[in-house]
Amino acid sequence: MSNFNFDDIESIDDLAPLDFPVFDRFSRDVRNLTESLDQASARKIVDAYYTLQENRMAFAAQTRELEKQGSPHELVALLYDGLYRMEKALKAPLQQFAGSTVEGKWALEQYGIGPVLAAGLLAHIDITKAPTAGSVWRYAGLDPTQTWEKGQKRPFNAELKTLCWKIGQSFMKFSGKEDCFYGQLYKQDKARRIEKNNAGDYSDFAKSILEKKNFKVNQTRAKLETGKLSDAQIDAQARRFAVKIFLSHYHAVAYQAHHGTPAPRPYIIAHGDHVHEIAIPKNPFA
Repeated sequence: MSNFNFDDIESIDDLAPLDFPVFDRFSRDVRNLTESLDQASARKIVDAYYTLQENRMAFAAQTRELEKQGSPHELVALLYDGLYRMEKALKAPLQQFAGSTVEGKWALEQYGIGPVLAAGLLAHIDITKAPTAGSVWRYAGLDPTQTWEKGQKRPFNAELKTLCWKIGQSFMKFSGKEDCFYGQLYKQDKARRIEKNNAGDYSDFAKSILEKKNFKVNQTRAKLETGKLSDAQIDAQARRFAVKIFLSHYHAVAYQAHHGTPAPRPYIIAHGDHVHEIAIPKNPFA
């Protein structure tokens, strides 16, 4: 087992050398569950999935470090194996939950959106309380005008905001794939923003950021002082753009599935600087 390489793992079958029956039983029991998830339980399972993932990655790093030191690492590797199996097992009920609605099925059809992300959206977004795409953006913490004072309750759902950050990361990761519609949007918008940034179009914005935030002397501050946004800020903006368009499409599908009528067009498309509406890919109502 000392030659086991965690980087080579692509499926549960690759973990056969690390067989640990208790985790196999867990996976089997999860598959045999007959009770379906609802929004409340799905939120807990999505949270549990990411907690397992975080701990699994930590155990993988610890195993590598112990192996480098020549220390016994088999038990930590077994813990990694167990968490990996549990993490993968949780995808099955989340896939079933996400596929139980029109909007969930639509989300699963989008390149870069798997069962955990799709189930997370379905678990956190109540379409009966979201009359517009803008209301979803605000609930997800994607409205830059939102403010709150210290000690006040956040005006957004922190878990949904984190989920949307993960969605943006996924679109960025798969932006090289032609089939990733929202990854292509990210890439196109990033190129547009880079051009505008180089032309100095964000100089006022850069100045306002410097006035609002106390940056240390670093590359970001140095870039802002030239009247331009940093590469990281441009990338983050492009990712948020792709996520907001995706959420507006998700809202439109969910809204029509629930209300039976088309959703109001989101402000960014109806009144923004876009010359045309971005059509919903694989729209079930088209």
